[in-house]
Amino acid sequence: MSFVQITRIPSLKTPQAFRDYCGKIGADLQIEDSIVTGNGSPLMKPLNWNGRTIGNSFCIHPMEGWDGTETGGATEPMIRRWQRFGESGAKIIFGGEAMAVRPDGRANPNQLLCLEQNKKDLALLRETALKAHPGKTDDLVIGFQLTHSGRFCKPNDKKRFESRVAYRHPILDKKFSITSDAQVFTDDELKRLIEDYGRAAKIAFDVGADFVDIKHCHGYLLHELLGAHTRPGLFGGSLENRTRMLREIVALIRSTVPKLGLAVRVSIFDLVPFKPDPALSKPGALGPGIPEDYSQCLPYRYGFGVNQQNPTQYDLTEPVEFLKICESLGITLINISGGSPYYNPHVSRPAAYPPSDGYQPPEEPLIGVARHINVVKQLKAKFPKLILIGTAYTYLQEYLPHVAQHYLRHGHVDSVGLGRVVLSYPRLLADAVEKGDTERRLICRTFSDCTTAPRNGLRSGCYPLDEYYKKQPEAAQVKQIKLTMGAK
Repeated sequence: MSFVQITRIPSLKTPQAFRDYCGKIGADLQIEDSIVTGNGSPLMKPLNWNGRTIGNSFCIHPMEGWDGTETGGATEPMIRRWQRFGESGAKIIFGGEAMAVRPDGRANPNQLLCLEQNKKDLALLRETALKAHPGKTDDLVIGFQLTHSGRFCKPNDKKRFESRVAYRHPILDKKFSITSDAQVFTDDELKRLIEDYGRAAKIAFDVGADFVDIKHCHGYLLHELLGAHTRPGLFGGSLENRTRMLREIVALIRSTVPKLGLAVRVSIFDLVPFKPDPALSKPGALGPGIPEDYSQCLPYRYGFGVNQQNPTQYDLTEPVEFLKICESLGITLINISGGSPYYNPHVSRPAAYPPSDGYQPPEEPLIGVARHINVVKQLKAKFPKLILIGTAYTYLQEYLPHVAQHYLRHGHVDSVGLGRVVLSYPRLLADAVEKGDTERRLICRTFSDCTTAPRNGLRSGCYPLDEYYKKQPEAAQVKQIKLTMGAK
């Protein structure tokens, strides 16, 4: 593996230059020549969901700040983040951020907890987003993302995993210090966890959430269960068993809070874990990503949406069946993601610069963007009645509105999701629709500081571009970490 030569998006001065470059590198991405303003913009097309009108076709993905209280409550920087979610003008706030359904399921000691003791704070976050939202709010829907972090649990110490897993994984167990079968959830433990999801959903409804996202993405517990081919018992083996957790959580929520909407964010495809190429890595310089050695793991039965014969490729056979299950359960709001930022970040978040625990891009990031966008396009053709939210648009930068317009206009996606670009520039798409242009100085350039920080026990934020985070003491720490670990 050699280092990939990347042409920076700002150097592509016109949509035609972007189009030509995509053709040169083989990235199947379509782009419109100009930004459409006003109600004629595809971004302003309303959606119908759960008997309600959603006022436009862009969305805010859930994102954590690793900055709550130790009891899982809200803090000033968290409230500021939710204010920015509201300011974005997006009519779907998909989860806000991950909320653990019980304390030992947190990915960090400062993660939000959807518990009775935090009702007041959760209500405050929702109200903050509502008050910051421009214009009317009866066509805005706000959900809470419910999660158990599974393999990535760090409930008590920012640097110490206390992992609980769905099954033993021949590659990831070594990476995340899984050493005992005692760390695998028993069927009885999973049944009790279902009750925790039900309690959390009732709390979400009580404080005004329009829906809950039953999180199935990025290697967290419910996503890992989808890949539990080798697990015995009620929750492993067949796809019916691997989706039992979802079906039983849905049944419990419907029996206790039938008016609460349901949604799922899912890593609909995955690839084998990657690592820095040791032949090209040295102190202060990460090598490009290469797949972990999977030669002894074939057929590869340790993931969901992975080609079992060649796990460097995805396979949508089971993901299609999963969406059929969601549709049969009446879950029609689906946020499509892929991979995991913990073990193949270039799949999950195409970026020019790696996080400190990652690797240099193994492919032109636009190839990764095209993978996401075209998977959603394929799925949308099969599921016209589902509302599918797309991911990986941030790397498009100046051309995000131009590309988004094309796929919305042609019905290849229903809503375009924005993630951590919102930290620096919440009104990116609102500005595009209102002004026909964007503020270049605020556009996320995928420096990955927002991931490097929490990987090293710090708050997540946009340290390069957001004036608020530039002034925080963590800014200098993140800069030093990147110099030391080679994520420049």
